[in-house]
Amino acid sequence: MKLKIFKLLNFIFIIVFLFLYALPFMLYPSKDYAIYNPTTVPNNKVGAHILFPTEIDAAANLVNSNGGDWGYVTIPIAITDLNLQKWQTFMDKAKQDHIIPILRLATDDDYFSTVNWNKPKDLDILEFANFLDSLSWPTKNRYVVIFNEPNRNDEWGGQLDSGEYAQILSYAVTVFKSKNSDFFIISAGMDNAAANSSTSENEYNYLYDMNQAVPGIFNQIDGLGSHSYPNPAFSGAPNDTSYESIDSFSHEENEISQFTNKKLPVFITETGWDQSKLPSSVVSQYFPYAFKNVWNDSNVIAVTPFLLEAGAPFSQFSILTSTGGTTDISQAITAITKTKGQPQLNPDVLSASIENPKSLPIIKFKATSVDNLSKYLSVTKQIAKYLLHI
Repeated sequence: MKLKIFKLLNFIFIIVFLFLYALPFMLYPSKDYAIYNPTTVPNNKVGAHILFPTEIDAAANLVNSNGGDWGYVTIPIAITDLNLQKWQTFMDKAKQDHIIPILRLATDDDYFSTVNWNKPKDLDILEFANFLDSLSWPTKNRYVVIFNEPNRNDEWGGQLDSGEYAQILSYAVTVFKSKNSDFFIISAGMDNAAANSSTSENEYNYLYDMNQAVPGIFNQIDGLGSHSYPNPAFSGAPNDTSYESIDSFSHEENEISQFTNKKLPVFITETGWDQSKLPSSVVSQYFPYAFKNVWNDSNVIAVTPFLLEAGAPFSQFSILTSTGGTTDISQAITAITKTKGQPQLNPDVLSASIENPKSLPIIKFKATSVDNLSKYLSVTKQIAKYLLHI
């Protein structure tokens, strides 16, 4: 008898929860915003990949040097780390430092893990969309990368599935843009050196398979993510234009051109040379050459080398010392002549200041179609089934 009462109470709780959470779907229309094409404004494509929000000041000093303004920072955000105070502070600092943030979704917050990363679920996408829409961004475009190198099985729950990634990517487009059409959705950068094996898939095959699974997937997204590393072994010459080189982004563009007429802006969110294989004096010459002769393509919006500041196991890629000190590599990047970027700013924060940041809001998801609502209800139905059978 007690078990039946417990199940009944659980059922009532689920019904009330669904009613309260679905109410915004019906009451609030989506904001009439839309992304702009970043190739149409002066753009400082020099950036840095960081792991922690506290590195943003050091990143700004690097990417906005020598005439530059509004450079880029790529940073992962984990589903286990949706802290409003932390991330709104980061956004406020980005506005103050004139940094354009690119947030890469992640399922785990242990960036140094060598085991499989958890595979994302639809509910993760909903939570990310809710949370990131609750933040006040510095720029009109809200750049979001949907996960990382899914053509490696250790980045996708231990099992390769290009169709599953394509479906998650498509769902992310629907959910994020139903929250706010200023979200600029970028596909995951792929491992450009991955071979066809039981643990990985060549990225060009993977891109093809994505479109086979979800025809038109590259029409849905706004930007193409790329990890244009200098392979093999992160030590290739900067004038190499092969499929595994720092020019791999152009081969990726060519691959998807057969599936879409859109000229997708490119975001190179990871690249860099291994300083355990090449002396830093050589790497410090490679970066300026690459920016001037390879990444100077007008369709490349941002290049954020991995990493700004790192200890083990990524110390061989670090631009700064592990304690934040300058190196000949950081000095070479600092010396690159940069553009004074002029992105469209978020109209909601044009008059705001770092001393008066956005007040932390209540998170709620709203959709604009029955399809979105049905997807959400299917997820909560699974939760309900679980609760009613415990």
